[in-house]
Amino acid sequence: MSDPIVSVDEESLRKDIVELVRKTVQDTLNALLEQEVEEMVGAERYEHAAGREAYRSGHYRRKLVTTSGQIEPDVPKLRGATFQTAVIERYRRRETSVEEAIIETCLAGVSTRRIEDVSEILWGAGVSAGTV
Repeated sequence: MSDPIVSVDEESLRKDIVELVRKTVQDTLNALLEQEVEEMVGAERYEHAAGREAYRSGHYRRKLVTTSGQIEPDVPKLRGATFQTAVIERYRRRETSVEEAIIETCLAGVSTRRIEDVSEILWGAGVSAGTV
């Protein structure tokens, strides 16, 4: 018998797919935020328009834990108006499904320390005992 011609490193493939999904979620969220700020300002990026409501003033990074892992979307800043997005709730640090999973594991009787460890493994971001 001959040796197999193609060999697949399943662990490496799995990590690449997880990273691809996480990057896709982050890029999609960034695109949604850009679209929302364009509608609010009344002009595209670097566009000079007479009827502007506000002016762009850069971005800031924000950490958000999703089921795909921790992402850092670029949230636009504005001058002359307050940018409030419908995509991410204000002061929200975790996706709702992540919070529901934490609540369910706590109600099932899992210890706080184990919840911290499991959240680190699943989502790449630990959850403090106070949050649990």
